[in-house]
Amino acid sequence: MILCCGEALIDMIPIADSDGKAAFSPLSGGAIFNTSIALGRLDTPVALLSGISTDLFGKQLNKELLNSNVSTEFLIRSDRPTTLAFVLLKNGNAEYTFYDENSAGRLIEVNDIPIIPENISALYFGGISLCVEPAAETYETLFLRESKKRVTMLDPNIRPGFITNEISYRARLKNMISVSDIVKVSDEDLNWIFNFEDAIDNKVGLLHDLGAKLVIVTKGEDGAIAYVRGVKPINISVPKVTVIDTVGAGDTFNAGFLSRLSQLECLSKDKIDKLSISQIQRSLEFAVTVAAITVSRKGSNPPFLNEIKF
Repeated sequence: MILCCGEALIDMIPIADSDGKAAFSPLSGGAIFNTSIALGRLDTPVALLSGISTDLFGKQLNKELLNSNVSTEFLIRSDRPTTLAFVLLKNGNAEYTFYDENSAGRLIEVNDIPIIPENISALYFGGISLCVEPAAETYETLFLRESKKRVTMLDPNIRPGFITNEISYRARLKNMISVSDIVKVSDEDLNWIFNFEDAIDNKVGLLHDLGAKLVIVTKGEDGAIAYVRGVKPINISVPKVTVIDTVGAGDTFNAGFLSRLSQLECLSKDKIDKLSISQIQRSLEFAVTVAAITVSRKGSNPPFLNEIKF
Protein backbone atom coordinates (compact mmCIF):
# COMPACT_ATOMS: atom_id res chain seq x y z
CA MET A 1 0.00 0.00 0.00
CA ILE A 2 1.08 3.58 -0.73
CA LEU A 3 0.62 6.16 2.04
CA CYS A 4 0.09 9.74 0.85
CA CYS A 5 1.08 12.20 3.59
CA GLY A 6 -0.02 15.82 3.45
CA GLU A 7 -2.81 18.29 2.91
CA ALA A 8 -6.45 17.79 2.13
CA LEU A 9 -8.42 20.99 1.58
CA ILE A 10 -11.27 22.61 -0.26
CA ASP A 11 -10.59 24.34 -3.58
CA MET A 12 -13.06 27.17 -4.08
CA ILE A 13 -13.38 27.12 -7.87
CA PRO A 14 -14.84 30.13 -9.72
CA ILE A 15 -18.05 29.49 -11.64
CA ALA A 16 -20.80 31.63 -13.13
CA ASP A 17 -24.21 31.44 -11.49
CA SER A 18 -27.53 31.46 -13.34
CA ASP A 19 -27.33 35.25 -13.65
CA GLY A 20 -23.79 35.14 -15.03
CA LYS A 21 -22.30 36.53 -11.83
CA ALA A 22 -19.09 35.12 -10.35
CA ALA A 23 -19.47 32.52 -7.59
CA PHE A 24 -17.29 29.83 -6.01
CA SER A 25 -17.98 26.12 -5.85
CA PRO A 26 -16.32 24.03 -3.07
CA LEU A 27 -14.39 21.13 -4.59
CA SER A 28 -12.22 18.69 -2.66
CA GLY A 29 -8.53 19.17 -3.31
CA GLY A 30 -4.99 19.61 -2.07
CA ALA A 31 -1.95 18.14 -3.80
CA ILE A 32 -1.61 15.11 -1.55
CA PHE A 33 -5.36 14.49 -1.37
CA ASN A 34 -5.54 14.64 -5.19
CA THR A 35 -2.76 12.11 -5.57
CA SER A 36 -4.40 9.71 -3.14
CA ILE A 37 -7.71 10.02 -5.01
CA ALA A 38 -5.98 9.38 -8.33
CA LEU A 39 -4.20 6.30 -6.95
CA GLY A 40 -7.45 4.93 -5.55
CA ARG A 41 -9.20 5.38 -8.88
CA LEU A 42 -6.35 3.50 -10.54
CA ASP A 43 -7.11 0.55 -8.23
CA THR A 44 -3.77 0.97 -6.45
CA PRO A 45 -3.96 0.26 -2.69
CA VAL A 46 -3.60 3.67 -1.03
CA ALA A 47 -4.29 5.52 2.21
CA LEU A 48 -4.16 9.20 3.18
CA LEU A 49 -2.44 10.51 6.29
CA SER A 50 -3.65 14.04 6.94
CA GLY A 51 -5.26 16.30 9.49
CA ILE A 52 -8.99 16.32 8.68
CA SER A 53 -11.72 18.45 10.24
CA THR A 54 -15.01 17.12 11.53
CA ASP A 55 -16.72 20.16 9.95
CA LEU A 56 -18.91 19.94 6.85
CA PHE A 57 -15.94 20.31 4.52
CA GLY A 58 -14.04 17.59 6.38
CA LYS A 59 -17.00 15.29 5.95
CA GLN A 60 -16.99 16.08 2.22
CA LEU A 61 -13.29 15.17 2.00
CA ASN A 62 -13.80 11.93 3.91
CA LYS A 63 -16.71 10.89 1.69
CA GLU A 64 -14.77 11.50 -1.50
CA LEU A 65 -11.81 9.50 -0.23
CA LEU A 66 -14.06 6.52 0.42
CA ASN A 67 -15.79 6.92 -2.95
CA SER A 68 -12.39 6.70 -4.67
CA ASN A 69 -11.13 3.62 -2.80
CA VAL A 70 -8.77 5.51 -0.47
CA SER A 71 -8.34 4.17 3.06
CA THR A 72 -9.12 6.70 5.80
CA GLU A 73 -7.58 4.74 8.68
CA PHE A 74 -4.64 7.17 9.04
CA LEU A 75 -6.65 10.39 9.13
CA ILE A 76 -6.04 12.61 12.17
CA ARG A 77 -9.41 14.16 13.03
CA SER A 78 -10.16 17.35 14.97
CA ASP A 79 -12.83 20.04 15.21
CA ARG A 80 -10.50 22.70 13.77
CA PRO A 81 -11.58 24.22 10.42
CA THR A 82 -10.73 22.90 6.98
CA THR A 83 -8.18 24.78 4.86
CA LEU A 84 -9.73 26.74 1.99
CA ALA A 85 -7.93 27.57 -1.26
CA PHE A 86 -9.60 30.12 -3.52
CA VAL A 87 -8.61 29.49 -7.13
CA LEU A 88 -8.28 32.04 -9.92
CA LEU A 89 -7.90 30.62 -13.41
CA LYS A 90 -5.90 32.57 -16.00
CA ASN A 91 -5.46 31.04 -19.45
CA GLY A 92 -6.12 27.59 -18.01
CA ASN A 93 -3.51 27.97 -15.24
CA ALA A 94 -4.42 28.12 -11.56
CA GLU A 95 -3.45 30.81 -9.05
CA TYR A 96 -4.28 30.26 -5.37
CA THR A 97 -5.13 32.25 -2.23
CA PHE A 98 -5.07 30.11 0.92
CA TYR A 99 -6.92 30.39 4.24
CA ASP A 100 -5.14 28.04 6.63
CA GLU A 101 -4.78 29.62 10.08
CA ASN A 102 -5.41 27.15 12.94
CA SER A 103 -6.69 24.53 10.51
CA ALA A 104 -7.05 20.80 11.12
CA GLY A 105 -4.35 20.05 8.58
CA ARG A 106 -1.85 22.65 9.72
CA LEU A 107 -1.81 21.88 13.45
CA ILE A 108 -0.94 18.19 13.47
CA GLU A 109 2.15 17.31 15.50
CA VAL A 110 4.58 14.39 15.63
CA ASN A 111 2.74 12.78 18.54
CA ASP A 112 -0.42 12.68 16.40
CA ILE A 113 1.14 10.39 13.80
CA PRO A 114 -0.21 6.82 14.00
CA ILE A 115 1.98 3.74 13.82
CA ILE A 116 2.87 2.96 10.21
CA PRO A 117 2.26 -0.78 9.60
CA GLU A 118 4.53 -3.06 7.60
CA ASN A 119 2.14 -3.27 4.64
CA ILE A 120 2.97 0.34 3.70
CA SER A 121 5.64 -0.03 1.02
CA ALA A 122 5.97 3.59 -0.10
CA LEU A 123 5.24 7.08 1.21
CA TYR A 124 4.50 10.17 -0.84
CA PHE A 125 4.91 13.77 0.43
CA GLY A 126 4.83 17.35 -0.82
CA GLY A 127 2.57 20.31 -1.35
CA ILE A 128 1.76 23.17 1.00
CA SER A 129 1.84 20.84 4.00
CA LEU A 130 5.64 21.28 3.96
CA CYS A 131 5.42 25.08 4.21
CA VAL A 132 3.90 25.89 7.59
CA GLU A 133 4.42 24.73 11.17
CA PRO A 134 3.81 22.55 13.01
CA ALA A 135 2.59 20.23 10.22
CA ALA A 136 5.66 20.84 8.08
CA GLU A 137 8.03 19.67 10.80
CA THR A 138 5.75 16.71 11.52
CA TYR A 139 5.83 15.52 7.91
CA GLU A 140 9.58 16.09 7.65
CA THR A 141 10.16 13.99 10.77
CA LEU A 142 7.99 11.17 9.40
CA PHE A 143 9.70 11.32 6.00
CA LEU A 144 13.23 11.14 7.42
CA ARG A 145 12.29 8.32 9.78
CA GLU A 146 10.49 6.13 7.25
CA SER A 147 12.97 6.73 4.39
CA LYS A 148 15.32 4.24 6.01
CA LYS A 149 13.06 1.28 5.23
CA ARG A 150 10.38 2.37 2.74
CA VAL A 151 10.35 3.96 -0.71
CA THR A 152 9.90 7.72 -0.47
CA MET A 153 8.72 10.15 -3.15
CA LEU A 154 8.75 13.93 -2.83
CA ASP A 155 6.98 16.51 -4.99
CA PRO A 156 7.46 19.97 -3.41
CA ASN A 157 4.78 21.51 -5.69
CA ILE A 158 6.12 24.87 -4.54
CA ARG A 159 3.68 27.73 -3.85
CA PRO A 160 5.95 30.72 -3.06
CA GLY A 161 3.05 32.80 -1.75
CA PHE A 162 2.34 30.21 0.94
CA ILE A 163 5.88 30.00 2.32
CA THR A 164 6.09 31.80 5.67
CA ASN A 165 9.77 31.11 6.42
CA GLU A 166 11.85 30.58 3.30
CA ILE A 167 15.03 29.70 5.19
CA SER A 168 13.43 26.85 7.14
CA TYR A 169 11.46 25.71 4.10
CA ARG A 170 14.60 25.46 1.97
CA ALA A 171 16.37 23.57 4.75
CA ARG A 172 13.41 21.18 4.99
CA LEU A 173 13.43 20.48 1.25
CA LYS A 174 17.18 19.89 1.34
CA ASN A 175 16.84 17.40 4.21
CA MET A 176 14.06 15.50 2.45
CA ILE A 177 15.67 15.51 -0.99
CA SER A 178 18.84 14.06 0.55
CA VAL A 179 17.04 10.79 1.42
CA SER A 180 14.46 10.67 -1.39
CA ASP A 181 14.19 7.72 -3.72
CA ILE A 182 12.12 9.77 -6.19
CA VAL A 183 11.96 13.55 -6.52
CA LYS A 184 9.46 15.06 -8.95
CA VAL A 185 9.67 18.75 -9.72
CA SER A 186 8.16 20.99 -12.35
CA ASP A 187 10.56 23.16 -14.28
CA GLU A 188 9.22 26.10 -12.24
CA ASP A 189 9.92 24.25 -8.97
CA LEU A 190 13.46 23.49 -10.11
CA ASN A 191 14.12 27.14 -10.95
CA TRP A 192 12.82 28.20 -7.53
CA ILE A 193 15.04 25.71 -5.71
CA PHE A 194 18.07 26.83 -7.71
CA ASN A 195 17.37 30.50 -8.36
CA PHE A 196 20.05 31.17 -10.95
CA GLU A 197 20.50 30.77 -14.68
CA ASP A 198 21.66 27.32 -15.73
CA ALA A 199 20.52 24.37 -17.84
CA ILE A 200 17.89 22.02 -16.40
CA ASP A 201 20.31 19.09 -16.67
CA ASN A 202 22.86 20.90 -14.50
CA LYS A 203 20.27 21.78 -11.86
CA VAL A 204 19.09 18.17 -11.78
CA GLY A 205 22.72 17.21 -11.20
CA LEU A 206 22.64 19.36 -8.07
CA LEU A 207 19.61 17.40 -6.84
CA HIS A 208 21.58 14.20 -7.40
CA ASP A 209 24.47 15.73 -5.46
CA LEU A 210 22.10 16.33 -2.53
CA GLY A 211 21.13 12.64 -2.56
CA ALA A 212 18.08 12.26 -4.80
CA LYS A 213 18.21 9.01 -6.76
CA LEU A 214 15.57 9.31 -9.50
CA VAL A 215 14.61 12.86 -10.51
CA ILE A 216 11.63 13.62 -12.75
CA VAL A 217 11.12 17.07 -14.26
CA THR A 218 7.71 17.90 -15.74
CA LYS A 219 7.41 20.69 -18.29
CA GLY A 220 3.69 21.00 -18.94
CA GLU A 221 2.79 20.49 -22.59
CA ASP A 222 6.48 19.83 -23.33
CA GLY A 223 6.38 16.51 -21.50
CA ALA A 224 8.58 15.06 -18.79
CA ILE A 225 12.18 13.94 -18.36
CA ALA A 226 13.52 11.36 -15.91
CA TYR A 227 17.11 11.47 -14.72
CA VAL A 228 19.22 8.73 -13.16
CA ARG A 229 22.85 9.59 -12.57
CA GLY A 230 25.09 8.04 -15.21
CA VAL A 231 22.19 7.25 -17.56
CA LYS A 232 20.95 9.20 -20.57
CA PRO A 233 17.83 11.24 -19.65
CA ILE A 234 14.51 9.62 -20.53
CA ASN A 235 12.18 11.98 -22.42
CA ILE A 236 8.42 11.46 -22.65
CA SER A 237 6.02 13.58 -24.69
CA VAL A 238 2.43 14.17 -23.62
CA PRO A 239 -0.72 13.16 -25.52
CA LYS A 240 -2.38 15.98 -27.43
CA VAL A 241 -5.65 16.97 -25.72
CA THR A 242 -7.80 20.05 -25.35
CA VAL A 243 -6.77 21.58 -22.04
CA ILE A 244 -9.66 22.80 -19.87
CA ASP A 245 -7.47 23.62 -16.86
CA THR A 246 -4.34 22.25 -15.18
CA VAL A 247 -5.71 21.80 -11.65
CA GLY A 248 -4.46 18.44 -10.34
CA ALA A 249 -2.37 17.60 -13.40
CA GLY A 250 0.90 17.11 -11.54
CA ASP A 251 -0.83 15.24 -8.73
CA THR A 252 -2.38 12.81 -11.21
CA PHE A 253 0.98 12.41 -12.96
CA ASN A 254 2.55 11.37 -9.65
CA ALA A 255 -0.24 8.88 -9.02
CA GLY A 256 0.16 7.37 -12.46
CA PHE A 257 3.90 6.99 -11.98
CA LEU A 258 3.59 5.37 -8.56
CA SER A 259 0.71 3.18 -9.69
CA ARG A 260 2.69 1.70 -12.56
CA LEU A 261 5.76 1.17 -10.34
CA SER A 262 3.49 -0.65 -7.89
CA GLN A 263 2.08 -2.82 -10.67
CA LEU A 264 5.64 -3.62 -11.77
CA GLU A 265 6.40 -4.63 -8.15
CA CYS A 266 9.18 -2.04 -7.86
CA LEU A 267 8.09 -0.25 -4.68
CA SER A 268 10.60 -1.70 -2.23
CA LYS A 269 13.96 -0.41 -1.04
CA ASP A 270 15.91 -3.17 -2.73
CA LYS A 271 14.19 -2.73 -6.11
CA ILE A 272 13.80 1.04 -6.39
CA ASP A 273 17.57 1.49 -6.76
CA LYS A 274 17.63 -1.04 -9.61
CA LEU A 275 14.91 0.33 -11.88
CA SER A 276 15.52 -0.40 -15.54
CA ILE A 277 15.15 2.19 -18.28
CA SER A 278 12.12 0.23 -19.51
CA GLN A 279 10.42 0.31 -16.10
CA ILE A 280 10.96 4.06 -15.76
CA GLN A 281 9.78 4.73 -19.30
CA ARG A 282 6.63 2.61 -18.94
CA SER A 283 5.79 4.36 -15.68
CA LEU A 284 6.30 7.80 -17.25
CA GLU A 285 4.13 6.90 -20.23
CA PHE A 286 1.31 5.83 -17.94
CA ALA A 287 1.75 8.98 -15.83
CA VAL A 288 1.37 11.36 -18.77
CA THR A 289 -1.59 9.36 -20.07
CA VAL A 290 -3.63 9.74 -16.89
CA ALA A 291 -2.56 13.37 -16.40
CA ALA A 292 -3.73 14.21 -19.93
CA ILE A 293 -7.21 13.00 -19.05
CA THR A 294 -7.26 15.19 -15.94
CA VAL A 295 -6.33 18.40 -17.81
CA SER A 296 -9.11 17.74 -20.30
CA ARG A 297 -11.64 18.10 -17.45
CA LYS A 298 -12.60 20.96 -15.15
CA GLY A 299 -10.94 20.85 -11.75
CA SER A 300 -9.01 17.91 -10.34
CA ASN A 301 -10.99 14.93 -11.59
CA PRO A 302 -8.56 12.05 -12.26
CA PRO A 303 -9.79 9.07 -14.26
CA PHE A 304 -10.81 5.66 -13.02
CA LEU A 305 -8.79 2.76 -14.38
CA ASN A 306 -11.60 1.63 -16.70
CA GLU A 307 -11.51 5.03 -18.45
CA ILE A 308 -7.90 4.66 -19.54
CA LYS A 309 -6.77 3.18 -22.83
CA PHE A 310 -3.12 2.26 -22.37
